[in-house]
Amino acid sequence: MSDIQNQIEELWDQRETLNPEDADANAVINEAIELLDQGKVRVAEPSSDGVIVNEWLKLAILLLFKQSQMSTIEAKPFEFADKIPLKKNYQNSGVRVVPGALARWGSYLAPGVIMMPSFVNIGAWVGENTMVDTWATVGSCAQIGRNVHLSGGVGIGGVLEPPNATPVVVGDECLIGSRCIVAEGARVGDGVVLGAGAVLTASIPVIDAETGEEVSRGEIPSWCVAVQASRPREFPGGEFGLPCVLIVKHLSEGERHDKSALNEVLRTHGVTT
Repeated sequence: MSDIQNQIEELWDQRETLNPEDADANAVINEAIELLDQGKVRVAEPSSDGVIVNEWLKLAILLLFKQSQMSTIEAKPFEFADKIPLKKNYQNSGVRVVPGALARWGSYLAPGVIMMPSFVNIGAWVGENTMVDTWATVGSCAQIGRNVHLSGGVGIGGVLEPPNATPVVVGDECLIGSRCIVAEGARVGDGVVLGAGAVLTASIPVIDAETGEEVSRGEIPSWCVAVQASRPREFPGGEFGLPCVLIVKHLSEGERHDKSALNEVLRTHGVTT
């Protein structure tokens, strides 16, 4: 693995002089993307100390875009014009993909993943038994854990540049409610229930409803229920409500709500899933 990493980094240093027809360079780039596609490597890896970004894999993706040429892609009865082919062999991978769903080559879908009509971009990682529901999008290099439900219309932001930028990471066992947006490298811990319509970016405050304290910016701690909220701020032109995410309930590690209990928690705060 270190050998291909070194080759990608060397190609990146020479990128201004690379010829799109350079077969040797393209073979190295394609090998790196195939490793991503098969889940043997990943762009970012959550750890106890944060998120480790494997920058060389982002460089490989950027090189792929540079070297690839536009072409017609047919997935009858549909036709596309793009540089990157679509992912294939879903059934052999144990993945269910409903018509209308698309995933790009270089994304990884683990066994048990279900894609309703939705989109997963290159470099993304989607863990085992996760549901990507209708019109949800998983942006480039985003990392989604196992047993997650990305509800209808969820937007998980992507990031390629700068190469060292941390992508969005959603932990295991999460429920991300309808029309939520998680972007700009925001992080959602394990077991989080995020109520419908919440917006979480790197600059959004996350506040504990019990204490009123800001616990982070852009990061929801594990095992809690959180909802969209606002807090007042004074400006020269008056007082305005700025968005925040409010933690309304803390869960025991491993605790899962049944549907009625979950709905009761969210209804108390005027939120739906």
